[in-house]
Amino acid sequence: MGEFNLEARWPELFEHLEETKRTAVLNSLASAWHEGWVPNREDVENLTDFARGAIDEEEYDRRVAGASERSRVFNIAS
Repeated sequence: MGEFNLEARWPELFEHLEETKRTAVLNSLASAWHEGWVPNREDVENLTDFARGAIDEEEYDRRVAGASERSRVFNIAS
């Protein structure tokens, strides 16, 4: 599965998160990782942006739907 150290990989995404939100984001991502999710910058950025209030829930949902569609199209083409 590889190493789960997203803060070391993309420190700029976590630098503006307060400790409780950082912990919540990491716990959420770790849970997804244990279920087979492969860490990627886009997903981490979307969740950290949402957690720090840079985007609202509607924008978060829009971004996630877009990422999901791109992944689906890529997997069909592969």
